This record gives sequence, C-alpha cells and structure tokens, in this order.
Amino acid sequence: MARISLLSLPLAAPARGAALRGSNLGERLLPWLLPLALFALWWLASRNHWMSEQILPPPSLVWSSAVELAGGELWSHLAISLQRLFWGLLAGIGAGAVLGALLGFSARAERLVFPTFGALAQVPTLAWIPLFMVFFGIGEPLKLVVLVKAIVVPVTLHTLVGVRDAQPNLREAARVLRLPTHLLIRRLILPAALPAFMAGVRLALAAGWTSLLAVELLASSEGIGYLMVWARQLFMLDIVFVCIVVIGVMGVAMDRGIGWLDRTWVHWPHPATAQIRRGPRYHGWQRLQPGLLPLLLLALWQVAAVQGWVDANILASPWAVLLTTAHGVLDGSLSGALGKSLARMLGGLLLGAGLGFALGLWLGLSRRSERLLGPTLAALRQIAIFAWVPLLTAWFGLGELAKGVFIALAAFFPLFIATQRSVLNLSPQLSEAAQVLRLGLAQRLQRLVLPGAAAGIFAGLRLSLIYAWLGTIGAEYFMPSNGGIGSLMIGAQQLLRMDLIMSGMLLVGLTGAALNLIGQRIETRATRWRHA
Repeated sequence: MARISLLSLPLAAPARGAALRGSNLGERLLPWLLPLALFALWWLASRNHWMSEQILPPPSLVWSSAVELAGGELWSHLAISLQRLFWGLLAGIGAGAVLGALLGFSARAERLVFPTFGALAQVPTLAWIPLFMVFFGIGEPLKLVVLVKAIVVPVTLHTLVGVRDAQPNLREAARVLRLPTHLLIRRLILPAALPAFMAGVRLALAAGWTSLLAVELLASSEGIGYLMVWARQLFMLDIVFVCIVVIGVMGVAMDRGIGWLDRTWVHWPHPATAQIRRGPRYHGWQRLQPGLLPLLLLALWQVAAVQGWVDANILASPWAVLLTTAHGVLDGSLSGALGKSLARMLGGLLLGAGLGFALGLWLGLSRRSERLLGPTLAALRQIAIFAWVPLLTAWFGLGELAKGVFIALAAFFPLFIATQRSVLNLSPQLSEAAQVLRLGLAQRLQRLVLPGAAAGIFAGLRLSLIYAWLGTIGAEYFMPSNGGIGSLMIGAQQLLRMDLIMSGMLLVGLTGAALNLIGQRIETRATRWRHA
C-alpha cells in the first residue's frame, strides 16, 4: 500500500497544478464572457433577421463601415472635436485656476465673488445652451463658450479649496522661514493646492467632453457629434455604432491620461480631495457682502435694458424675466412644463437608480459576478451619456419611452458605482462576524452590509438625483415632444423669446439646487446615527 501511495504522489501534483492553471485561465476569461455573449446574440439577431438592418445593423456592416470611415472621414471629424476640446480646456482651466487661486488667497474676494459664482454654477451647462445660441449663433464661438462654462466651474471650486484650506499652516511656515512671495507660492502653496487642482481638472475633462458632444448634437456642421446626428437622420446606425465605440475609447484614453498625469505630478501623500468642504462662516457686516456683487450686476443689467444699451431681443431686462416667470407660474405654462419634467425625472430616477442600487449591491457582494459584469459596465461608463442619444431615438423614437430610458441611464451609474464601491470597501471583519453569527443573506444585508455602506449609497443617490435632472433637460432638448421645461426653452430660443429662455434657466437652476439640498438632507437623516 505504501508503494502505491508513493507512486501516486508524482501524478497528483501535476494534476493539482493543471487544475490550478485551469482555474486561473477561467478567471482570466470570465470578464470576456458577457461581451462575447452579447456579440453572439447580436450576430444571431442580424443573421436570423429578428430586427431590421436599419434598427440593428449586422456586425459585418459595422466593421466594413469602420474600415471605410477609418480611411479619413472619421479622423477628420474626431480631430475637429478634439481641437475644440483642447482650446476649451486651455481657456477653461486657465480661467478656473486664476479665479480659484484669487478666491482662495483672499477671504474678502471669496466673500464678494464666490456667492455669485456659485449661484451661476447652479444652472447646469445644458440650460445655458439656448441662451448661448442666441448670443453666439451656432458657430465655433458657441462650442468654445459652452466648453469654458463646463470646465471653469470644477477647476475654480477645487483650486479655491486647495489654496484656501492650505493657507493657515502655510502662513505660519512662511513667517518662520521668512519666505518671499514667489517662494511661498512655488514651494508651499502650489504643492499643497496641486492635488485638489488635479481633481478639478479630471472632473473638468469629463464635463467638457460630455458638453462638447451635447452641443455638437444640437448645433454643429462638423465634429464627431455631428457625424452621429447625420448618420441617425439617414438611419445609418452602423456609423452611429462606430462613433459610440470611438467616443468610448477616447473617454478611456483621456481618463487614463489624466490619471497618469495626476500620479506623476502628485507623488507625495495628500488628503482626499473628492469632497469640497464648506467655507468659513460670515459674521456681522460680512454677511451682507456676498449680496453686493449680484445686486450691482442686476442694477447694471436693468439700467442697460432701460437705456437701450442692449437690444431687448438679445438681452431681456431682469424685471421682464421676473414678470415672465411670475406669469408663467400663475398661468401654468412654466409651472406645468416644470411639473412634466419633474415627473419624467422621477420615473427615470426610480428605474435607473433602482437598477443601479440592485446591481451595485450584487456585484459588491459577489466577487465572481463583479469579475463577470464589472469590466463591461466599466467600459460602458466611459461612453459619454449624450453619445447614446442617436441610438436611443432610433430604437425608441422621440416619445416618453426614449426619454425615460435616457434619464434612467443618466441616473444608473452614479448609484451603481457608489453602491458597489461602498460594499466592496466594507471591513473584512463584517464578513467574519456574519459567519460567526451564522447570519442569512437578508440578516447580513439588514444588520451589517447596508448600515456599513449607507454613507456611500446615499451620497450616490444624491448624485443620481442631480444626474437624473440633467438627463431630463437633455432628453427634452434632443426629443422635444410632449412638453417639459427643456422643450419650452428650445422653443423659446427658436422664437427669440429671451425672457422665456431666462425664466426657464432660473427655474432649472432653482430646481437643481433644491434637488441637491433634498439629496443632502436625505443623506444626513439616513446616516445620522454615524454622528450620534
């Protein structure tokens, strides 16, 4: 018997090694199963004509179109879009860095300027597009202004925080070392503010790329967004598929590139910069200072309108905007449109956020599921949200279904990512405690997982609220049917009703600020036990 056992040992070891190699191979192939399954389903659907080629082009046609477009047309449109993005980044990052540094250096400048800047930033970039189209037409200045608006906000906010929050210790160090101003900036303030600045640039790059695609879809005669609209109008969805892939690849490349720059330039330990902390409280006379600049601007605006310095068809007076808003709310034209938009947002939010929460929870609890689905979802997340518009309108039309799907898609990823990361980052001791207590899945979720991940989940819900509202405005821009505040603003832009455009912007900004406040209150109440 001993002889048999000894002879069997050399045979068992290779067997275990082969099994281990097979297991590793299976783990490496697992992320490819879903893409391959989707491709096989796509191929079968096109081969068996389950759907029309105009609705779902076969893979062979998409490939041939990709090869044909790669001959020059695709790259020329992509180069135009990237050139626009470059100039927008250059102007937006430069302006944001200067403004953020100024506000961070000077407490008085922050009190005087930042409240006005913050109020204007509450109006999303999408809501500015109809106004900018009247001011600048549909040429290159429109794209540049939209890009600068989208980019300057995150860069300014993060630069302000980086400079302001580093100042107390830096002043003390500068006094001890007796550093001149140029050395103080170069040796102390720049290294301290750079992590926050890079976080702002990363957000600005994503916002700029998304906003550029939106404005190219709405008003452009060249660029990758225009190519998608042109192909959609001719029902050449094979070209739309190619453009979506290119946009996704560019999104991944830009995200990896800015991540590499961040790691290269910011190689020292630094605190997390994902959250912008509240600034200092104001006391006495300081409480009145934030209102001085907006009052001065409103007075100058009203005088310019009354004196006829600016044509009323180009810039309506504040009083006219206020009257239009009041009349629109009272007669139901504005309030009804806003109600339709909020109802759409709520429906899309329930669908997208609900699916995002469930899927994020599943992938956070199951490592194998995360390996199977995570890479595909991460790749889809890199595709700018407005790149899906031509495809969704071709598949679902311009009605409520298409709008609901688009809003749900906008609300899905923030809560999905927050839920998955919050569950994955839970302490391993919680799993050990669940095993020791022999808790079932329901008890484990109720007592350990959900309370532990609640902070991240509700932060993701707050982001989903904001993205659902932005998605609602975008859906009503690109699918202007059945009313809504976005459809009303686009219609007002075509009629040159500046007072109505600005009334819509006012309501969109106030609604976005209210939704953000509601999200913060929900997050605070739902996780108040953390501060007890």
